[in-house]
Amino acid sequence: MLSAFLAVLVTTIATMTIAAGLAWWQRPVDPTATQWSTALPMLGGHEPETHAWNRFHIRYYPMALVLMAFEMEMMFMYPWAVVFVEVGYRALVEMGVFLAMLSLGVLYLWREGGLSWQ
Repeated sequence: MLSAFLAVLVTTIATMTIAAGLAWWQRPVDPTATQWSTALPMLGGHEPETHAWNRFHIRYYPMALVLMAFEMEMMFMYPWAVVFVEVGYRALVEMGVFLAMLSLGVLYLWREGGLSWQ
């Protein structure tokens, strides 16, 4: 049993050593290597005008909360669909209550005007 773990450990170390060696060797030899100033992720290699940690406008936060609510709904719907056959109507009632609470949140957001873009 220990020899199997040892074989996996030796293989992992050998693979990581080979990968690190190839990456180290490629760097000075690669003719397509770019300078750090042209490898910036935005604006085609130019310096960005604003900092990446600038705050977003407040109107994006309610939309993010709605997105998270629907993502949580989907996260609970898939396991619920599997368990529904075993549990029965109790699971149906629980999911109905859960969806009703989410619907109330969306209706509140709609009433407050959080879904309208200006």
